[in-house]
Amino acid sequence: MWAASCLASCCAACACDACRTAVSGISRKSARIAYCGLFALSLIVAWILREVAAPLMEKIPWINHFHKTPDREWFETDAVLRVSLGNFLFFTILAVMMIGVKNQKDPRDGIHHGGWMMKIISWCLLVIFMFFLPNEIISFYESISKFGSGFFLLIQVVLLLDFVHGWNDKWVGYDEQFWYIALFVVSLVCYVATFAFSGVLFHFFTPSGHDCGLNTFFLVMTLILVFLFAVVALHPAVNGSILPASVLSFYCMYLCYGGLASEPRDYECNGLHRHSKAVSTGSLTLGLVTTVLSVVYSAVRAGSSTTLLSSPPSSPRAGKPLLPLDNKAEEQEEKEKSKPVTYSYSFFHIIFSLASMYSAMLLTGWSTSVGESGRLVDVGWPSVWVRIVTCWATAGLYIWSLVAPILFPDREF
Repeated sequence: MWAASCLASCCAACACDACRTAVSGISRKSARIAYCGLFALSLIVAWILREVAAPLMEKIPWINHFHKTPDREWFETDAVLRVSLGNFLFFTILAVMMIGVKNQKDPRDGIHHGGWMMKIISWCLLVIFMFFLPNEIISFYESISKFGSGFFLLIQVVLLLDFVHGWNDKWVGYDEQFWYIALFVVSLVCYVATFAFSGVLFHFFTPSGHDCGLNTFFLVMTLILVFLFAVVALHPAVNGSILPASVLSFYCMYLCYGGLASEPRDYECNGLHRHSKAVSTGSLTLGLVTTVLSVVYSAVRAGSSTTLLSSPPSSPRAGKPLLPLDNKAEEQEEKEKSKPVTYSYSFFHIIFSLASMYSAMLLTGWSTSVGESGRLVDVGWPSVWVRIVTCWATAGLYIWSLVAPILFPDREF
């Protein structure tokens, strides 16, 4: 017994030392990756609790206070939402704290890059505290998460537009036949994939024998946008390229699929209900991987091109120390601290806040909530419209990026 106690103490001490060493190894350059790691940890925790926490949550009186105990699926959803809410509050608090940080001399710069042990402890306490909140707060958070997820998708659209335009400019800049052929091949593959994908969607979401006018409208509208992209991009006045048009076409068709797949499983025009388990598992895996990759990309790029942070640093102190050597050292230190930050810390954390909402919607299937009786209520239609409106917003932003330089030639876009 004594030996086992000593062994446990040694293991605990080693674990603490390992955590302390890992936390102390996070430098200024690796801070953004550390935040991405913390976000990935929240996804893992939410996924684990989604699978194992339901039996325990059924015994918590302030959660299971219904006359009739809800299905296990409701408790799985509730666990994910509570973890997501803790993650959302953690990054939102940091976003509010970092408003207005413009140079490294600001004390909040040290909070953003350091204090990792305290931040990890705070994150854990926030997530644990969420399991003491009443169901009404979690239900409200679930409602606003659908709209927060839409904002997150719009941010991804802006980043995607920036990426495809940069990709096209880089290959065109080589001014060699090989790269022009590569542009054509990639564009052709994207268009073939887009139209093939649309055929699959027509098969699953407009089954014969049913009145599926809404789904047909969504698909036809998306195809019209695909043709519009090509027409506008290839117009002589626009001087655009087919590569961004093809990539955005496939992305819009994917968003259309996301909206159609979010329709209620008992909706007669949702042909995926016969394969709901296989499709939901595949969609969940793809969605989570896409979310992690997009959040990492967004975090690395967040605010890096903003001009709001390009203001000159504040002037150094007027007072002079007694020793010239100290003066030189302090001037160097003052110069280092007065460097402007390279990205917006506040916007950086807002991305993680919105991503917390989006990941919660993915893990819960966008469509489970609870009513007064504790029964599952399918509320998938708001999720459908979030995806579809995001698709249309993507089209609007892309077309605007093409025609804005023509409409406003004196402005820089």
